[in-house]
Amino acid sequence: MAKEKGRKMIAQNKKARHDYLIIDTYEAGMVLTGTEVKSLRQGRASLVDGFVQLDGGEAWLHNVHVPEYTQGTWTNHSARRKRKLLLNRAEIDKLASKSQETGHTIVPLAMYFKDGRAKIEIALAKGKKEYDKRQTLREKQDLRETNRAISAVKRRERGRL
Repeated sequence: MAKEKGRKMIAQNKKARHDYLIIDTYEAGMVLTGTEVKSLRQGRASLVDGFVQLDGGEAWLHNVHVPEYTQGTWTNHSARRKRKLLLNRAEIDKLASKSQETGHTIVPLAMYFKDGRAKIEIALAKGKKEYDKRQTLREKQDLRETNRAISAVKRRERGRL
């Protein structure tokens, strides 16, 4: 069997980028069982309600839904069990000190396979207020309209030539 190369996306948490201001991101490995890996290889996972909690100098991933493996037997895993994250001590210490500040939390952004190993991208984030969310949407919409106008002008220019 050939060794996998590159990055294969399993799941993304787009809502997190909308609801939170991302301060810093980290890549972490996960401690998984065999049936969890097989289920992830089928591309089935949900990060929507997930969060990271630091407990006793270790990082734990909570509320991430990895469905049970369909061909699994009595060895199958629980779909929403907490999973240990593999981070350096310095990263855990930095996350612990920053997450103590008011309004800061640690959320999962993406789950993927990198060179055959399951990884998760987590972020230190601060919750956005409702007006911040509206402002972000307005900026995206303005950028989209600007790009449309520019491309329309370029199309007209090409039509004249």
